[in-house]
Amino acid sequence: MKTKLSWEGKMRFEAKTPSGHTVTLDAAPEVGGEDRGARPTELLLSATGACSGIDIVEILRKMRLTVEDFDMEISGERAEDHPRRFTRVHIHYKLTGDLPEEKVRRAVELSRDKYCSVSQSLNAEILTSFEINGNRYE
Repeated sequence: MKTKLSWEGKMRFEAKTPSGHTVTLDAAPEVGGEDRGARPTELLLSATGACSGIDIVEILRKMRLTVEDFDMEISGERAEDHPRRFTRVHIHYKLTGDLPEEKVRRAVELSRDKYCSVSQSLNAEILTSFEINGNRYE
């Protein structure tokens, strides 16, 4: 897999993905950017969530379960010293539907521990929790 990035001036880059999409990345004004795109670290957290979410939807679909709604909140803790890598990422999934807790737990665990290539590429502790119809599970 290859992605091409082109410098657009100051701290802004445009990424062209192998699937033909473009993404603008930029830095904050206080470090010389123009705030015209997402920060690379923001996209890393977003990609971790999306990768895991895709896994979970697919796993639950294979279990013949229907997800009515699915949102998530992803938070990341970073080291104080450079390279300021993520040391801990917490993904909280919020699902709605007729979904048994044990099946959702299994789908979350499979994504976290086996299938999500993005989270498996991070050198951070990945924590998960989830809600089904407003009931929280750790």
